[in-house]
Amino acid sequence: MRLPILCLLLLPALLLPVRAQPAQVTLSTLSWLADCWQSELDEPGSGEQWMVPAGGVMLGMARTLKGARVVQFEFMQLRESPGGLVFIAQPGGRQGTTFNAVQATADAAVFERSGPDFPQRVAYRRRADGGIAARIEGEAGGVPRGVDFPLRRVGCDTSSR
Repeated sequence: MRLPILCLLLLPALLLPVRAQPAQVTLSTLSWLADCWQSELDEPGSGEQWMVPAGGVMLGMARTLKGARVVQFEFMQLRESPGGLVFIAQPGGRQGTTFNAVQATADAAVFERSGPDFPQRVAYRRRADGGIAARIEGEAGGVPRGVDFPLRRVGCDTSSR
């Protein structure tokens, strides 16, 4: 008699609709980010540069100038991983912090992580004018905070000055 009772208990689970797994998003979805981007808030020379996807990775770097001196820099990676896309930030060249993709489309990429350290979210959104609205947000000391980094596309200058 145990078998029929077990079958009756499992029957509702068998009748539930099967959900299709979403297709794995690849870096090619975010290839719109590959280029040179000038900060709209900081001195000329401040901004980000992203390489085209290759080998499952997009490499990026950023710098901020004040008084013609570098005051901040960051190395970044977008990586394909078994769990999906990840964003790895290394501000000042420090140990990397990993954020997992929660959205990755032809117009936006949003990455999140848990933990007490700011930021907990990194986002890039394409603007209608061809620029990018980059943003970091989360809580710092229990207080919600967000920092915007508007960027405009510029040519990647490889000449010496």
